Amino acid sequence: MSKDQLSQQLLIVAKTAAFRAGEMLIEAFAGNKPTSEKSSRHDLVTEYDHQAERIIIDQIMGQYPDSTILGEEGGSQGSGAVQWFVDPIDGTTNFALGIPFFNVSIAAALEGEILAGVVYDPMRQELFAASRQGAFLNDRPIRARQGVAETEAVLVTDWPYPDYKFTDNDFLVYSEVVQRFRAVRRMGSLALEMCYVACGRVDVCFSLLGKAWDVAAAMLLLDQAGARYRPIPGLNKGTWPPSKFIASGPDFELEQSSLKFLLRQPFTRDGL
Repeated sequence: MSKDQLSQQLLIVAKTAAFRAGEMLIEAFAGNKPTSEKSSRHDLVTEYDHQAERIIIDQIMGQYPDSTILGEEGGSQGSGAVQWFVDPIDGTTNFALGIPFFNVSIAAALEGEILAGVVYDPMRQELFAASRQGAFLNDRPIRARQGVAETEAVLVTDWPYPDYKFTDNDFLVYSEVVQRFRAVRRMGSLALEMCYVACGRVDVCFSLLGKAWDVAAAMLLLDQAGARYRPIPGLNKGTWPPSKFIASGPDFELEQSSLKFLLRQPFTRDGL
């Protein structure tokens, strides 16, 4: 089987798993959603995170048993050749509070190459899907926007993040970013934010907090949609896929923008 054929096969598995989990999340969204804390009070988990992950894992293993799965909630499972990255609810805080902006994110990789990825927004019934044959939103091809200057661009980011300790210089940098971009948004669901760059709804996204399961599927969508994905120097520490990043349209002039501080070699907390 060629990589292109495998890419399509894995994409079908990922789509099916995402739809199955999404059905459950739609039903759960209207109900009571008690939460518990993971790493901090800002990092929540619900019983539905665990349920959705079990649905996804069962679907993947049932359809493609030669798999290893890295899930946000359950860690690593299996020992197969194809590696899966699963975020059952990206945007758990939004989900738990009744804010309809969250997603299911699933990616499949082989030998260090992401071959298939889906990011499913069940509330809008929007399926972002990518393989080696392109990037699509509900089966329609998508492309990142081109030729957008910083003053016309919309930025989405998780920075400044919870418990971030601002210095005086940080305030100056953040003020410059807010003033120079057309708009700055904090939407709370990283994979969807990346997909919005891929389909041209927003122009730039950067994250200092992302994990592999947050970004793997959307990375392929960005690549196949003609966008740029740049790891932030010094923050990824040899992990794959690199999850602290800047994503933008193909010709966004990052080096000339107010985000150029992210490109310092290496980027450090003290280097802001």
